[in-house]
Amino acid sequence: MILERIKLGNTDIEVSRLCFGSLTMTPFQANLTIEEGAYLIQYAYEKGINFLDTAEIYDNYRYIREGLKGINREDYVIATKCYAYTKDMAQKSLDTALKELDTDYIDIFMLHEQESIHTLRGHWEAIEYFLKAKSKGKIKAIGISTHRIEGVLGAIQLEEIEVIHPIVNKYGLGIQDGNIDDMLKVLKDAFNRGKGIYGMKPLGGGHLIDQVQEAFNFVKNIPYIHSFAIGMQSKEEIDCNIHLLETGLIPEEFKVYLQRKKRRLIVADYCIGCGNCVDTCKQGGIKLVDGKAKPNGNCILCGYCARNCPEFCIKVV
Repeated sequence: MILERIKLGNTDIEVSRLCFGSLTMTPFQANLTIEEGAYLIQYAYEKGINFLDTAEIYDNYRYIREGLKGINREDYVIATKCYAYTKDMAQKSLDTALKELDTDYIDIFMLHEQESIHTLRGHWEAIEYFLKAKSKGKIKAIGISTHRIEGVLGAIQLEEIEVIHPIVNKYGLGIQDGNIDDMLKVLKDAFNRGKGIYGMKPLGGGHLIDQVQEAFNFVKNIPYIHSFAIGMQSKEEIDCNIHLLETGLIPEEFKVYLQRKKRRLIVADYCIGCGNCVDTCKQGGIKLVDGKAKPNGNCILCGYCARNCPEFCIKVV
């Protein structure tokens, strides 16, 4: 099966309209084995999904490396991200990705969680390194991920930024400086200027699972988004998302599965209240209450806070 593919803006990269969000397979969430995660990547590819989103912080390059063994690399698109802001940091991040993925190039290398033109300028040394790496064929396109409208506006101002990975969902959950209408206005402008756009968190990090059909179709029907990443941690979820993409409907047999599935962030009782998670979360989605970390309504279930927990007591389940 080959799903519809689309050229990502002015790049020469063609991607499926569904992007495999790979964070959910990691120890921070589903905690799949390497073999289980690799199998899902291969299964999704066989079903037509040729686009995968990851990041250095996800610590899942091993899954993808194993998955690539059953995939035509030239037909597969990998997007990854890092927080580099110096040449040395950028070089280290790229070298790590190339080595751990066992690949000669990265299709899309992005700066993670950019906030505005000011943060982009602050990361210019890293961008310059990525441009040189691109000229050598080690990167095909440069991009940013962002939770902010100002981040998109910053990317519009820089021709060097070719791909934007913003939060897009029906209720604008996770957008830090405006609402979904504001985000869609700037994305339309970016699209018209030739930027490649693939959205993140179409289900609001899991908060919209009980409205999955409506939430999925909302993002699917936006005409100025080329693709969107959605976390997939089982064959059933892959099949359901493909069915939704093609028909706009949830398969009847999948509705029972969804009724049982409700993602949440849990903090174990042995939390020491160090506050690392609070400092990590830019959403204000977790706070210390009576000396223990406790998630709140701002949490978008990204699991980033779990990475910085010294006691390994935070997990998205």
